[in-house]
Amino acid sequence: MKVGMRVFRAGLAAALVVCAVPMAATVTSVLASVPAAAQSASSIVVEGNRRVEVETIRSYFRAGPGGRLDQGRIDDGLKALIETGLFQDVRINQAGGRLVVTVVENPVIGRVAFEGNKKIKDEQLTAEVQSKARGTLSRPLVQADALRIAEIYRRSGRYDVQVTPEIIEQPNNRVDLIFTINEGSKTGVRSIEFVGNKAFSSYRLKDVIKTRESNFLSFLASGDLYDPDRVEADRDLIRRFYLKNGYADVQVVAALTEYDPEKKGFLVTFKIEEGQQYRVSSVDFQTTIPTLEANSLRGYSRVSVGSVYNAEALEKSVEEMTIEASRRGYSFATVRPRGDRNFDNHTVSIVFSIEEGQRSYIERIDVRGNTRTRDYVIRREFDLSEGDAYNRALVDRAERRLKNLDFFKSVKIVTEPGSSSDRVVLIVDIEEKSTGDFSVSGGYSTSDGALAEVSVSERNLLGRGLFAKATVGYGQYSRGYSLSFVEPYLLDYRVALGLDLYQRQQLRNSYISYTTKTLGFSPRLGFGLREDLALQVRYSIYQQEITLPSNLNNCNNYGSDAFKTPAELNRLGFGASPEFDPNNASTWGCLSDGEASLPVRRELSNGKTLTSAIGYTLTYNTLDNNKNPTDGFLVELRQDYAGVGGDVTYLKSAIDAKYYTPVVSDIVGIVRGQAGTLTKIGSDDIRMLDHFKMGPNLVRGFAPNGIGPRDLSYYALTNYGDALGGTNYWGASVELQMPFWFLPKEVGIKGAIYADAGSLWGYKGPTSWLATGEVNGAGCTPATKGSVGTCSGLQYDDSNLVRSSVGIGLIWASPFGPLRFDYAVPISKGQYDRVQEFRFGGGTSF
Repeated sequence: MKVGMRVFRAGLAAALVVCAVPMAATVTSVLASVPAAAQSASSIVVEGNRRVEVETIRSYFRAGPGGRLDQGRIDDGLKALIETGLFQDVRINQAGGRLVVTVVENPVIGRVAFEGNKKIKDEQLTAEVQSKARGTLSRPLVQADALRIAEIYRRSGRYDVQVTPEIIEQPNNRVDLIFTINEGSKTGVRSIEFVGNKAFSSYRLKDVIKTRESNFLSFLASGDLYDPDRVEADRDLIRRFYLKNGYADVQVVAALTEYDPEKKGFLVTFKIEEGQQYRVSSVDFQTTIPTLEANSLRGYSRVSVGSVYNAEALEKSVEEMTIEASRRGYSFATVRPRGDRNFDNHTVSIVFSIEEGQRSYIERIDVRGNTRTRDYVIRREFDLSEGDAYNRALVDRAERRLKNLDFFKSVKIVTEPGSSSDRVVLIVDIEEKSTGDFSVSGGYSTSDGALAEVSVSERNLLGRGLFAKATVGYGQYSRGYSLSFVEPYLLDYRVALGLDLYQRQQLRNSYISYTTKTLGFSPRLGFGLREDLALQVRYSIYQQEITLPSNLNNCNNYGSDAFKTPAELNRLGFGASPEFDPNNASTWGCLSDGEASLPVRRELSNGKTLTSAIGYTLTYNTLDNNKNPTDGFLVELRQDYAGVGGDVTYLKSAIDAKYYTPVVSDIVGIVRGQAGTLTKIGSDDIRMLDHFKMGPNLVRGFAPNGIGPRDLSYYALTNYGDALGGTNYWGASVELQMPFWFLPKEVGIKGAIYADAGSLWGYKGPTSWLATGEVNGAGCTPATKGSVGTCSGLQYDDSNLVRSSVGIGLIWASPFGPLRFDYAVPISKGQYDRVQEFRFGGGTSF
C-alpha cells in the first residue's frame, strides 16, 4: 500500500513525534541568503513555481515610492510568502539589478489515511485533522494534526497514545499522508480519596461524584477514565452536596491528580474543609416595593424554621417567589436571600429581600453550538423570550432544564451587553452529544424465565426533542413488542403527549395454567404541576384473550347434582374404571392431568375481550436520586375506570408510597406502604383477569400469584389450583440497605434485610357457569385432600389472612443492569398459599 521513497518521517519516532520545526529558524536562514546590498530591484523574477502563479508570488513584494524595494519590504514579503504554507523553501537573491525569488512548492496531499486506530473511526479523525486530501502539505500543520489526534485519544482515556505521521512521496509532486497510531491501553482512575471529610464517609461521597475507580468490570463503562473536566465538575458536585446538607462553610479546596506509572493510572484526591452543620433559626421577608406585601410570598418558601440549612431549597424558594412576583405584575422584582450565621449556635437566620431590580430587557437570545438540535427546542425551555424583563432566576431555571434534557455534554448561559444600557443579550453555549441508544438485553428471573430483548431509542429525534423507542422481546414465558413516542411540548405547551402500541404474550408456566395475549394502544398526557408533583392522564384500549392446552380443558361439564356414586362419576367421564377413588390417580380419568379453573375456562369461552379505560397517575417525588435514592418520598396514586365502551367495567384504585432516609453511616432505611381496591361497576361480574394478582410484589417469600383467593375445586386430586386474585390488598415493608464496606465502591454491591406483611382478598369473579350447567349450589363445601367437594361449582379459599415474612437480599447495580437476589422465609401464610423462598431477577445491556 505504501509505495515510493519515504522522504519524511514526521516527528521523533518516540511517544507522540510532534516536535515542531521552529519557523523563526527557517526564516532567519533564508534572510541570511539575501545579499546586504540588495536594497532595490527594478524587476522580480520567480523561479521553481509549478502550480502557484508568478503574479501571485510577486504580489507579496510591494515596491515603495519611486518603484524601489528596500530591505524592510523584502523581509516582510518573504515572511508573508512563507506563512502561506504553500512552499517548502523560499530563497531570495539579487542579480543584475533583479530580485530572484526561488521557491520549492509544498507537495499536494493525495490522500490522508489512518493506521492502527481501532477505538476511534476514520471518519471522526478525518473530521478533526486540518490536513485534507487534494490540499497542500504543511509540515507544521501535520504536526498540529498529530497533537489533535493525541488529544482526542486522551479525552477517551488513553494517555499512552503515540501518533507518528508519515509522508510518502508519489509522482508529480504528490504525497500520501499516513498517521500511524499506537492507541495504548486505557488510562483509568486507580483510586479516589477524600481528605477532611468527617460528616460523610468516603463511601457515601463516591455516590455524589461522576468519576469512578477502575475495576474488573470497567470495560463495560467509561466513568473510570480520567477526564480533568469531569474531575473539576466533581468538585462542584461535592460542594453542592454539602451545601444541601447544611454545611454552609464547606470548601472543596482542591482536586489533586497524580499519575502513578506503576499502577498505570491516576490517583485523585479531593481535599475538603467541611465546617459545621447549620440549622435554620428564623425565616423573614422584607421588601422595598411599597405595593407588595412581603409575607404574602411566605407560602412559596421551601425553607422552614428548625430544618437543616439547604442551599438547594433556598435556590428553589428564590425561583418560586420571583416567578410569583412576576405574575403579580412586578416583572423586575428581584429576590435576594441573605443568611446571617451564628457561629456559636451553628444556626443561620434567613432573610428574603424583595427589591425592585434594575430595569433591563432581553434584547435577544443567541444559541451557539447546536449543529443538530433545532433552536426552538432550546428556546422553549425558557420562561422568558426576547423583549421580556431580564430575570436571573428564570435564566437559571432554563439552564437547569436544558441540562436535564440530557441532549448536551455541557450547557452554559451568559449575558453580554446589548445595544443600550438597559438591554442584555443571552448567549446559550451548548455542546451536543449522542442521544441514540441501541441495546441488546438478556436476563433471567424465577417468574419470567430467560428473556432476550432488542431495543432502539432516540431521545432527540430529528433534532426536534422527540422521543421514540422500539422494543422486541422474546423469552421463555414472556414475548412481545412495543412502540413508544413522546412529544414533550404538545402545541408549544409544556404538556407531554405519549403514544404506546404494544403486544404481549404471557405463556403458561408453573404459576399460571393459561396463556394470555394482549394487544393494546394507549395515548397519554403528562403535566408538570410542580417540580416535585406530576400528573399523567391516559386512555387505554386493549384486546385480551386466553388459551389453554387441551389437557387442561378436556373434561365434559358436569351437572349440578352432588357426586353420589362411582358409577355416576364414571358416566360423566371422571373415572377410568368402575370404581372412582380420590386417592388413586389411575381412577381419575380426565382429571389425572389437572383441570383449569372454572373462571379460566369461562374466559376461554368468551373469546377476545375488549377493554376501554381512562385513568390518571399523580406522582409526588422528592427523592435525592431517582436511580439510587437515599432520602425523600416517592408516592404514586393511580386510578383507572373501565367502561368507556368495550366489554369490561370496573374502577381500579391503587396507591404506593416509599420513604427513604439515612439511618446511620451509609445505611439507608426504606418504609413502603401500598394498597388497592377494585370496585364492581354495573351488574356484570368482574373478570378473573382484572383482579389484583399478588405474590413477591406484595410479600416476599411467596411465589408469583402465590397468595390470595385460589380455586380448590380439584385441589384434592391435583394438589394445585389457579390463583383467582382479589379486589382488595394492602402491604407494608421495612427494609435496611447497607453497603459491603470491604468491597470496592465501584463493584456496586450492597445488602438488605427486610420484613414484609400484607394481604389480598375479596374475589368477586364468576363462581358459576349457568349456560352449561356448572353451578355453585347451596350447601357446597370446599374440597380437601381426599375429597372433591360436595358439589360441582367453583370452590375457592378467600380467607383474609395476614401474610408476613422476613428475609435478606443482595442488590447489585451491575454494568449488566440491576440484579437482585432475595431469600425470604414466610412467618404467617394461608393454607393454600404457594411459597417461593428464593427469588432473583435482572437483565443486561451490551
